[in-house]
Amino acid sequence: MLAARLLAGNDLAAMSAETKEILMNKEVIAIDQDSLGKQGDRYQAEAQLEVWSRPLANGDKAIALFNRGRIPLTMTVDLRGLGYTDAVQLRDLWQHKDLGSFKGSYEALLVPHGVVLLRAHSGK
Repeated sequence: MLAARLLAGNDLAAMSAETKEILMNKEVIAIDQDSLGKQGDRYQAEAQLEVWSRPLANGDKAIALFNRGRIPLTMTVDLRGLGYTDAVQLRDLWQHKDLGSFKGSYEALLVPHGVVLLRAHSGK
């Protein structure tokens, strides 16, 4: 979300499968390396929950949901506040899964210290 260079501070020869999946996720790397180069901003903060949004070169947005707490929490994201007055297509980039079309809001259950990273496409 911060439009930063990619750095890995771990032993690349001894990476677990889970670490490889995280560091080699092409969809997440595409967000990081997006040609617009605009950094994301915190859009919403409520107790232990945060939402960050980042515009992308093709008009899509990256939306990151963070649970900084120690218990699972449900988060509702106001899509209207992010500029989506009509339905928006959401894709979960960690799960490589299209979530469908949402209008008005999106809700997700986040595990403790969990993150959901979405790509939003309005079709306009």
